Amino acid sequence: MIGSTSSHPATAPLHLSDAARAAMASSRFHDADPFPVLILDDFLPEAFAAGLHQEILALKDLSQSNDYIFAKNKFEYPTLEAIGPHGAELKRFLLSEEFGAALTAMYGRPLFVDANFTGGGVHRGGSGSFLDMHADFERHPGEKDWVRELNILLYMNKDWAPAHGGALDLKHADTGAASAIEPLYNRLVLMLTKSFTLHGYKRTSFPPGSYRNSIAAYAYSREADEGRLARLSTTTRWQPSDAGSVKRTIAALTPRLVRLKQRLLGSNTARGAGKK
Repeated sequence: MIGSTSSHPATAPLHLSDAARAAMASSRFHDADPFPVLILDDFLPEAFAAGLHQEILALKDLSQSNDYIFAKNKFEYPTLEAIGPHGAELKRFLLSEEFGAALTAMYGRPLFVDANFTGGGVHRGGSGSFLDMHADFERHPGEKDWVRELNILLYMNKDWAPAHGGALDLKHADTGAASAIEPLYNRLVLMLTKSFTLHGYKRTSFPPGSYRNSIAAYAYSREADEGRLARLSTTTRWQPSDAGSVKRTIAALTPRLVRLKQRLLGSNTARGAGKK
């Protein structure tokens, strides 16, 4: 889905292919269920994807995510350029005018990708990992006029099989409509992120020594309306499926407690971005 313009494809500058550009310019994103989402398979050139995959597998210094009881064995590394030359080139491309223009054309509003990858970077799910259903923060915790519009998720799970689990579950909080996306190797998912776009993944069963690997980035718009900004959340809102009464109560209280912590101590997510 991305083309290359060099004789050395493993380290060549990345560019959108005609096929990817056409898919992003079509109505597929807006027409998807249960809410706007676009899947782009074989997103990276094969040699580049292989090099990026090796850099991800070699990564050791990951931090535990800030997802409390709503995730297990989920780790993050926000500094994509530090994992190796392929990670650095992918970051450059995701922040490029070319990719930003394609996102803007697809979405219908000027968008840009957070250069600090706040809450993003490499995400790894270890043995038995899961991530409860949730809606992401709607406003950047460190930039008050940035409104989060899209999740950009690149899956890097070579030899993935359905028995491994970890499919991305999607559910519309208002309509109840649901679907799932397999986390296939070299698959890019562009997903609307709003208060109703619930997503997560069930407990995984990867073989020993294998992990659920992905790279996450987030696209934003700028908003000048102070009234609208005040209504948007800077915290994750959890809606765990099949949870007991205690966990549901904690999920309901968590946004209020996190907002209080943010006012007193700041945002761990914002502090963690770009610190590696």
